[in-house]
Amino acid sequence: MSERTRRTNNPEGVRRHVLSAAADLVQEQGIAPLTLDAVARRAGVSKGGLLHHFPAKAALVESLLEDLLDRLDTAIDAAMADDAEPQGRYSRAYLSAIAMLDADGPDCASGWSSVCAALVAEPALRSRWQAWVEGRKATHAETDGSPDCALVRLAADGLWLADVSGSPQFRPEERRVLMQRLQDLTRT
Repeated sequence: MSERTRRTNNPEGVRRHVLSAAADLVQEQGIAPLTLDAVARRAGVSKGGLLHHFPAKAALVESLLEDLLDRLDTAIDAAMADDAEPQGRYSRAYLSAIAMLDADGPDCASGWSSVCAALVAEPALRSRWQAWVEGRKATHAETDGSPDCALVRLAADGLWLADVSGSPQFRPEERRVLMQRLQDLTRT
C-alpha cells in the first residue's frame, strides 16, 4: 500500500501532517511568504488534498492558531490537575504552558513563534487569541483574579515574547529563578 493511499484513509492524519508541514515552513520563513503550494509539497499531498482540509491560506493559519490553543489548553489542564493549591493554580499552569512552547522535544510548539508574531498583525488571529485569554481569565477569576496573578500571566507573555524575539536571553539558572519568583507571586 502506498503512502498516499494510507493518508487517504486517514483524513485526520493528513490534516495533522499538513499542519505540521505548515508549522515547519512558518518557522523557517514566516507567515507572509507561506503558500498552499509550498505546504502541499512539504506535506507530500496534492494541492487538492490540502484544499480539502484548508480551503485558503487564512484557514490554514487559523488552524495553526487553534492547534496552538489546543496544546495550551491541554498543558494548562494537565498542570492544574497536578496542582493541589487552588489559589493561583491557573496562573501557575499558564506560566508553565507558555514556558513549554519553546522547549525542545516532541511536545514543543515548532513553528509557533511565527504564528504568535502574527497575532499582532492579523486581526482575526488577534481576536481569537483575545477571546481565548478572556475566556480563561473569566473561568478562573475567583482563584486567579488578583493583581499578582495578572502580573504573572503578563510576565509569562513577556518571557514568551523574549523567547520569540531572542532578546533578552536568559541562562537556564536565570530562567529557573524567574519562573520560581513568578510562581511565588501566585501564592500571595
